[in-house]
Amino acid sequence: MTIAGRNFIWLAVFIILLIIEALTVGLVTIWFAGGALAAIAVNSLGMGMAGQCIVFLVVSCILLFFTRPWAQKYVNKNRIKTNYERELGKVIKITERVDNLAQTGKSMVDGQEWTVRTENNKEILEIGELAKVVAVSGVKLIVEKYEEE
Repeated sequence: MTIAGRNFIWLAVFIILLIIEALTVGLVTIWFAGGALAAIAVNSLGMGMAGQCIVFLVVSCILLFFTRPWAQKYVNKNRIKTNYERELGKVIKITERVDNLAQTGKSMVDGQEWTVRTENNKEILEIGELAKVVAVSGVKLIVEKYEEE
């Protein structure tokens, strides 16, 4: 196959990957599209098909591992948080005694009743005490006693 023929194949791969990326809008295939561009470049320099495939995979992996976390941080920064993510860091008032060993504990947060557990099984929170949400496990808020600063 000629260099022009292989360039056409890599260009087709590049376009297909861009179309998939446009349809998913999730930073899924853009990294491999970059790998396809690198394969076009090394093909133009006369590298064989096996070398082109290796360059495609290496460049795709490098882009994926080194730029994806950065891109997700800045591209998806306006992502709407899910229901439970909004609760993280909130200070809540305990409405039922929180005792992990007795499997009790409740709180009202934004009009919804949540099951509450502490991080430390030995810690008990009484009705009316304040707690800070540090995690969510299933349908349970995991809290620690809130100490005002």
